[in-house]
Amino acid sequence: MNDFESGFVISFLSVIRFIALTFLGFQLFSVSAQTQAPIFVLNSLEGNVSVIDPVTWKENKRIPTGKEPHHLYLTPDEKSVIVANAMSDSLTFIDPRTAQVQRTVTGILDPYHLRFSPDMKWFVTAANRLNHVDIYRWDGHAAHLSKRISTAKTPSHLWIDSRSKTVWASMQDSDEIVAIDLGTQSVKSRTRVGSVPADVFGTPDDKFLLVGLTGSDGVEVYDISGTQPKWVKKMVTGKGAHAFRAKGDQRHVFVSNRVANTISQIDYVNMTVVAQFPAPSGPDCMDVTVDGKYILVASRWAKKLTVIDIAERKVVRQISVGKSPHGVWTLDHAPRL
Repeated sequence: MNDFESGFVISFLSVIRFIALTFLGFQLFSVSAQTQAPIFVLNSLEGNVSVIDPVTWKENKRIPTGKEPHHLYLTPDEKSVIVANAMSDSLTFIDPRTAQVQRTVTGILDPYHLRFSPDMKWFVTAANRLNHVDIYRWDGHAAHLSKRISTAKTPSHLWIDSRSKTVWASMQDSDEIVAIDLGTQSVKSRTRVGSVPADVFGTPDDKFLLVGLTGSDGVEVYDISGTQPKWVKKMVTGKGAHAFRAKGDQRHVFVSNRVANTISQIDYVNMTVVAQFPAPSGPDCMDVTVDGKYILVASRWAKKLTVIDIAERKVVRQISVGKSPHGVWTLDHAPRL
């Protein structure tokens, strides 16, 4: 074989190699895109979960759960997402990657809201209709009731500090926040707040607690670094301030304003409102995509999942789901702080 022929063969093989690698890369990209974790939307008045494909933005299926699934949370081993079915007194465990039901646990009374402590030892639920907070010991697979704590009227949302020492719970019908000591498993303080407190969000340094006032038009801030919470200020966001979701940059948090049909972005370092986003039809729970580009929010009154472009500050799409969509979650999310 002469030099020309050898060069031709080498060039030909190089072209074939380039095409093969390009095709393989495309195939890998396609597989990667198709294996993105699904988006889960809890349809509270239908007793099921919509499973959304984040590539096609279409609903793939609906998973039957129990009555009134409102909120959901990832297990410490990240192998299951737990859907809390308040009116069925049950928990549905779902694979967060394949959307396959793994098991159902019964005998969990009125699990409206739920949280794991950061040290992964405790699983806590708020019983919205039964006026108590339950503390369960978590053994890595199952929850064992340790203490049932009577609270005030209608416990709503929970937050647990980074040291796993204190549970903060809002009481939406008695306008209070209650602090529960995880060590002694007893109430250590009660604080009057504004009208109809819903979600609560603690800053990463455990210094401040933000309380969404669904019966008012903003968020109250409390200094919780001492033995008793101290009122700091109120930030006006919009009527029906309700649910929080951190942006993921360790500086900002979003709050949905259910009556105003907006979402506000709060700088929790300076405690100021820095941006507003349109969010139609009763925005409620939210998640933020892993790339930080989009807010995923349940539009409660429209049976839609609404997708908002954060940079453009506009709605870019809506996906039809079930009645009264509430909790929204995906494994491929931005950080929670």
